Order: sequence, then C-alpha cells, then structure tokens
Amino acid sequence: MRRRKAVIALGLAAATVMTAMTGCTSGVSDGKVHLKMVESLTNPSRTAVLKKLIADFEKKNPKIKVDLISPPTDQADQKIQQMLQSGSGVDTLEVRDITAGPWGTNGWLYDMSKDLKGWSGWKDLTDNAVKYSKDDKGRTYYIPYGFYGLSLFYRSDLIKEAGFKQPPASWDELLNQASKIQNPSKRSYGYAFRGGANANSNAVAVIEAYVADKIDRENGFKLTDGKTIFSAPEALDAMKTYLKLFKKASPPSSVAWGYPEMVEGFSNGSTAFLLQDPEVIATVRQSKSIKESQWTTAPLLAGPSGKAVQPVASAGWGIAAGSKHKAEAIKLVEFLSQGDASTTFTKENSLVPILKGAGEDSFYRTGPWASYVTMTENPDTYLTVVQPRDASWWTEWVQKSDAEVQKMLLGKMTPEELLAGWDAYWTKKWKSQT
Repeated sequence: MRRRKAVIALGLAAATVMTAMTGCTSGVSDGKVHLKMVESLTNPSRTAVLKKLIADFEKKNPKIKVDLISPPTDQADQKIQQMLQSGSGVDTLEVRDITAGPWGTNGWLYDMSKDLKGWSGWKDLTDNAVKYSKDDKGRTYYIPYGFYGLSLFYRSDLIKEAGFKQPPASWDELLNQASKIQNPSKRSYGYAFRGGANANSNAVAVIEAYVADKIDRENGFKLTDGKTIFSAPEALDAMKTYLKLFKKASPPSSVAWGYPEMVEGFSNGSTAFLLQDPEVIATVRQSKSIKESQWTTAPLLAGPSGKAVQPVASAGWGIAAGSKHKAEAIKLVEFLSQGDASTTFTKENSLVPILKGAGEDSFYRTGPWASYVTMTENPDTYLTVVQPRDASWWTEWVQKSDAEVQKMLLGKMTPEELLAGWDAYWTKKWKSQT
C-alpha cells in the first residue's frame, strides 16, 4: 500500500547497508552500549523523525547509544534478513506483519513477552495494539508503532454538486455517487480505481465487506465454516459491483493504476473518491489542485449487512534474537511505544495511533482523521480482520491476483472465473499445510 521509491541497484543498496554496518560495528571505547537499529520503510522525513526520537531516548538513557541504519526501502527487508541470518549487526529492528511470520519461524526474532510482562505501557495501548503485539502462540515479536488502515477519501464539494448530502457509506452507494459524478467530457471521474500493482488488495476489501457476517476475523480469507471467502455467493455480488465501478465510474487508464497513480488521480482533482491509507492525508494536503476545504475522509465502505471489514496492516519495533544487548533494546522498544514518542511518530507519519488517549486529541478528532476515530469507536460495525500475509506464498499470491484482476477489467476473465480460481488456489495451499 505504501509508495515505493524507484529501484536502486542492488550493489549500491548492499554498499549502503554494509557501510552503515561497518560504521556501527567499529571499535568503540566510550563506555556506552551501542544498539544497532534498522528501519525498513525508509524515507528522509521519517528517518529525521526517528533520529529526533532516538536523541530524546539517549538523553534519558545516557549509557546507551543508538546507531540508526536506514537502507533504501526497496531492498530494506532483504538487507535486514541478511543481517538477521548473520546473527549479528542488528539489535532493534522494524518488523512488519508480512515479515514477522517468516523471520519468527526462522528463529531470528526475540520473543519479548517475558520482558514486557510487567510493562506499564500495556494499559495505554488500544485493543488493536495489544492484539497485534502477540501472535497466535502468544509471542511478542514486535510492538506496533501504528496501523495502516483504509478509509474513503472524497470530494465534499463534488458530492454536494451531484445532489448528495452525505458521502457513501456502502459500496453500492459509492457506485451510485461515483457514476453520477463521472463526466469524461470534462475529465471528471468518479473513482480512483486500482487496476495495476496491488490491485488485489482493494478487490479483496470489497469481497470481505460483502461477507462480513460470515468472515473469520482471525483469517480474513476464510469464512467461519472454513471455506474461502471467494467461494461465497456474496463474493460474486461484490465482484460484479466492483467491475461496474470500473466500467461506469472510473478513468479507463486506471486499469493500470497503482498507488502513485490513484493518489495522483485524487490529488490533481480528476477523481472524486479514493480508497487509501491515512498516510495519503499528508500527500493530499500538499495538493495545489484542490483545497483542504474541498475534501475529507469517510469510514470504510460497508457491504449489504451494513458492516465493513478493515484489513488492518501493522508494523512495529522488535529485537533480533542474536542481539547481545536485549535489556537495552527492550528499553528502546518501550520508549518508542508509549507517551510523546509514540504520538509524535504516528502523527508525523500519518498512522492510525496505538494509544487510547489519541482519540481525545483534536488532531485525530477533526478533519480527515475523524473517520479513523469513528471506526475505532465502533468495532461492531467496522470489523478488523487479520489477513494471511505471513503465508510463505504471499508474494506469489499478489502477483497472481493482480494479473487476474486486470484480466477481469479487460474482459479476458469473468468474475466467476476469477473467484473460482482464487478459491481453488487458497484451498489447495491450506490443504498442503495439513
């Protein structure tokens, strides 16, 4: 879901990381414990925030020095994995929901559950933060620093001009409003459709909304009866609605749109609706084409049952199993996961916060952030589910499903064929594990 920088040559990436590692592992005689910390979703402004927080930590812990390593984003997880495999060179690291499973299985991550048993910070975390801090075996491989969750960005001025008093609350309403706003002759389109890279994510989002009453919240690709969500009759209704949204209410070029293009389509004023993460708030605010008074966000779209399903993505701070300074690394994780440090990081990076008190902060209760508070405060309507992103075949699935969504949009595959294939794929994969 996140914007990716242009791919940098692997040799340069390796040189960057190795240079950083060399600088951190060179002999030091300052009497301090040196922690090597590695981030994954690197960008300059984010790194600057981290460095400021680290400086605050070092002031409060003068016997600890934190050396931050910031590999290029596109190779970061690969570089972190190499460092973890070597068993040295990293103490604290960024762990994502898609890396926690394989890295934990390989024994590269440290289970912090015993160290954090008496941590006072637990009481300040939201239910979701506590939930995602533990895996299905109760192990704590990372404390989330925030969440990436979907909401509907919409043009308040355009829906008013189209005769609607409220933004759409369901996928059917979105189709109706977006279709009415669509006017290709004026280069005005309804929905910033995602038909290119990671197209599967939004397609799955609409399916999950339509099967909300049947979904297994611990595995968002399953129904409570054990079958895949793609096998449900409601899934076909969802895909037919989704296909209409593309044909009747989206730019034809969006058949190839990924993250950058769909965000640009909304930011430049050509589309009225966009389904995206909160990090996009900061991006849209920088737009010179639309004013902040012309747009805001609404909660995630519901299915026929009136319920929406939020496929929550998370990432956070963890500790390498090979670290020789676990006690000091625990202090750093605790510091970043509570109080002003946590609040600063989530605000500066446009993340759904992990602290309960954030809901009372005017920053989150007003403007485009208000929809996220609404969803958090109404968990029976906006259901959170865990998707099987830790599956060893997840990358294979993304490539397969992205290609097939595009085939459906181009008329080379029917919704029925797409869903039958997805159902067979996941059924076979799960059976191979038993």
